[in-house]
Amino acid sequence: MNFCQDGLIALWEASKRFNPAKGNFPTYAYHYIKGYILMELTRETKESERTFYPENEFWDNTVAPYTEEPLVEDILLQHCQTLTPNQRKWLLLTVLEGLSISEIAEKEKVSPSAVKSWRKGARDKLKLSMGHN
Repeated sequence: MNFCQDGLIALWEASKRFNPAKGNFPTYAYHYIKGYILMELTRETKESERTFYPENEFWDNTVAPYTEEPLVEDILLQHCQTLTPNQRKWLLLTVLEGLSISEIAEKEKVSPSAVKSWRKGARDKLKLSMGHN
């Protein structure tokens, strides 16, 4: 809390609200500034009670969002050793970019049936390499 700044704000507000018919300014300003600072202290106390700031140990135990774990693409490529380049394209574009058969065909400037052929070959080889029937 910056008491000097809050005091100056309160003094400015007191000068705007002061009515000379009700008394002298120094007494009014003193009480106005005192009330303003007490109100700010109360507000800050309530805010600090509602806010939680973890200790440094908390931050030391958190997991970094980016770790040295292999990326999805690296994991996929490990299973793609037996795939042809076109089958690899189909797998990566489907899994990583979420493209449909027609979107891949358009991107690679081939027919949708060619992409379906890549898909069939890739699926068959992946099933064999992963031990599925």
